[in-house]
Amino acid sequence: MKLLPRRPRSPERRTGTMTLLDHLEELRKRLVVVLIALAVCAVPAWFLYEPIKTLLEEPYCNFLKENPAFNPFPGECNLYFSGVIDAFSIKIRLVLYLGLAMALPVVLYELWMFIVPGLTDKERRYSVPFIASSLILFAAGAVFAYLALPRGLDFLLGFAGEGVVPILYFDRYVSFVVLVILAFGLSFLLPVLLVFLQMVGVLTPQTLGAWRRWAILAIVVFAAVITPTGDPITLAALAVPMYLFYEAAIIIGRIIRRGRTTD
Repeated sequence: MKLLPRRPRSPERRTGTMTLLDHLEELRKRLVVVLIALAVCAVPAWFLYEPIKTLLEEPYCNFLKENPAFNPFPGECNLYFSGVIDAFSIKIRLVLYLGLAMALPVVLYELWMFIVPGLTDKERRYSVPFIASSLILFAAGAVFAYLALPRGLDFLLGFAGEGVVPILYFDRYVSFVVLVILAFGLSFLLPVLLVFLQMVGVLTPQTLGAWRRWAILAIVVFAAVITPTGDPITLAALAVPMYLFYEAAIIIGRIIRRGRTTD
């Protein structure tokens, strides 16, 4: 019995006819590139540790200056660790966080290239707008989170009242700050997610329009949960942009559908 020669992979299979094994192989390649990018970006991140640490400490130090009654050691601004290897693990963790932030363009590019085989040729031209808008929106969310930190610390650290002073551990403080920045950054990516779901046919502009009332309620609840303060100003400052992003996603979805019908 004569075996037929193995047919080389056709480039047309990348238009949506890739097998499961092809997808897994593609995913492996993308993950390898992301890990390499993270390792490369971790090198300059190591040398940026001190300025980034100072930047993260600034909201807490400002809180202590404005509220000296909550400072266990007046005139000082210190964050603490309790274990022998905590100092090393904290630095490694912060360097990895910063390296991931620096490698974010590569991460988003690899994510988009993994999704591309399921899109049409015209939709692939949205690669640059997708990556650029994701970076800009995530950065805007991260900046907003950093600006909201002082109000959050003022609310959370002062919640116990006078006579109870905080002694913050650096690893927990960094985890809190990173969690807030990540939550705000991802929430600002709402329009990118909604536009993508419309591009692949999971949602339509009509569906999003019909869900508008429930979306407003969900946005307000989500903003109330992730904002570190209980004041309505910070809540509205996050909920209003998210609602505007929701409406923008509907408009962009209609433009995309109109472009498909004219082809």
